[in-house]
Amino acid sequence: MRDVQSWLDEYSDSHRNPANKRIHWICVPLIMLSVLGILWSVPVPVFFASVSRYMNWATLLILLSIIYYFMLSVRLAAGMLLVSLAMCLALEILARLPWSLLWTSIAVFVGAWIGQFIGHKIEGKKPSFFKDLQFLLIGPIWLLADAYKRLGFAY
Repeated sequence: MRDVQSWLDEYSDSHRNPANKRIHWICVPLIMLSVLGILWSVPVPVFFASVSRYMNWATLLILLSIIYYFMLSVRLAAGMLLVSLAMCLALEILARLPWSLLWTSIAVFVGAWIGQFIGHKIEGKKPSFFKDLQFLLIGPIWLLADAYKRLGFAY
């Protein structure tokens, strides 16, 4: 398995343009939130609901993602756990609004991906996930690793 730095370095290769980076700072979290919102909206088996009202497809994806991140970096996994918990809190609030969480999440997902593709058009390089789907999971920790660097935290 590749180490976290090699993933981050390769992801960085197609994210050098400052405008593309700014777009990613907006769109990657929105895509993550919208994917979780879509999965949060999908009905779950009765067994899931009997375990906890928070056991759903979104929290299952979070669990699997955190395991993946843990294999790459314990510190980034811990940060992503906090980010994921904040997103779950946001989804819990959004789910109580009078409009559909599912349709809101789909709209945000589409809009954020349009933003991502605009960013890559500006960059002049294809999104990394065209090369390897694992980059869909690397994008969020690439942002977190950048935040850690700015704060002087090791990852």
